[in-house]
Amino acid sequence: MLTITRNIAIPEDELEENFVRASGPGGQNVNKVSTAVQLRWDAVHSSALPPGVLDRLLRLAGHRATQEGVIIIDARAHRSQERNRADARERLAGLVRDALHVPRKRRPTRPSKGAKERRIQSKKKRGSIKQARGRVSMD
Repeated sequence: MLTITRNIAIPEDELEENFVRASGPGGQNVNKVSTAVQLRWDAVHSSALPPGVLDRLLRLAGHRATQEGVIIIDARAHRSQERNRADARERLAGLVRDALHVPRKRRPTRPSKGAKERRIQSKKKRGSIKQARGRVSMD
């Protein structure tokens, strides 16, 4: 069971882990042991998500989500399989936590009358400074 919050958890049977060989440093270990983890979770068919979260989750997942709604997390930063496995699970949990946050609607505002006047005054002042830089006449 992957616990996201107190009320939300992803059952183990919905998570699929594949272990593959990682690239990069590690000497002979990298050639022998499959330490990289590919964690797959079918978010579309999951019963763990509250309604309305799935759309935000798929949008946040971006390229990590497939057309079918499967989220794939690839972890290969560590040299041990267990640390990569924990990293992948934590990244998935963080992604779901971010999707649970409902963004507030932006309320459009307008500048106040005083702000408009200050803006116009500063523009006029700047314009007069630039005007004063003109060529000096001999008159």
